[in-house]
Amino acid sequence: MQWNSLNEFLAMGGYGVYVWPSFGVTALCMVWEVLSLRRRHASARNILSQSVADAGVAS
Repeated sequence: MQWNSLNEFLAMGGYGVYVWPSFGVTALCMVWEVLSLRRRHASARNILSQSVADAGVAS
């Protein structure tokens, strides 16, 4: 498919209303997943380091 202008590209032959929001939602979910994984990883590291520190004090 070939577009003659940016407006034609964004309209996607009338389907742009469905295409662009789906790309946006997908990108948002991907960013949310990365941020969520980083937060969970940091939390797990904190819990692990706390348990190691507590085990070192106990022995």
